[in-house]
Amino acid sequence: MAGSARLCVTNQKGGVGKTTVAINLAGALNDLGRDVLFVDLDPQGNATEGLGLLEAYDAEPPALLDALVDPTAVPRDEIIYSHAEMDVITSNVDMNAAESALMQESDPEARLDALLEHVETDYDVVVVDCPPHLGLLTDNALYATENLVIPALAEPTSKRSLELLFDYVGALELEHDVQIEPRALVANRIENTRAATDMLEWFEDALPDVPLYRIRKRVALQRAFAAGTSIFAAEEETDMQSVFTSMAETIDERLDPTEVPA
Repeated sequence: MAGSARLCVTNQKGGVGKTTVAINLAGALNDLGRDVLFVDLDPQGNATEGLGLLEAYDAEPPALLDALVDPTAVPRDEIIYSHAEMDVITSNVDMNAAESALMQESDPEARLDALLEHVETDYDVVVVDCPPHLGLLTDNALYATENLVIPALAEPTSKRSLELLFDYVGALELEHDVQIEPRALVANRIENTRAATDMLEWFEDALPDVPLYRIRKRVALQRAFAAGTSIFAAEEETDMQSVFTSMAETIDERLDPTEVPA
């Protein structure tokens, strides 16, 4: 891996608040003083919208897909947008054709890795927001980052989705000789129910070696998203900031690229 620490936020199950987790983790890392590059790899562009950059989604080429096809051909300032908290490679409407376009290229699952090697020199951390399904784009994110943050709802349906995700990751590791580490499991939008309590216990039992972070349902997180910022740049504070800070501190410590074994 090159100079920046890299991680992706993914769960193929939709509706788990994946993008909100990604944006607020990136905001927390920025709040720690890290220079962050955020990559919206989801063709739906939810993170692009949630960072107040929706105009980039409909922008004319060149855009992210062009840079994935040929990472050195697209100038950095054509695809990297400035945000108050981080720089952003936005998604674009053209990303809806990404799977078929990348399949025509050599090493189609390694295109994001090549792009990040070209652009990441100015950043301490790269955060990649994945599509809500498994496929070539998620393969690119997992292959490029080798570090996984998993948002999941505290409800029984999460059991099956996590099993599928880990089976998928295991197959990708074998196929491409990489090791992908789960760095955080984020129990998201927790409500005060018995079912949620039971699921939190299941998370701890099923993944004892993966730090578990509890994000309770807060309107402030939705308002920050609507305002185009993370909660760390929003006017309204919430007790969930401390959870994102703790997550960011742990990930930052474990992925510090300056700590090279002797």
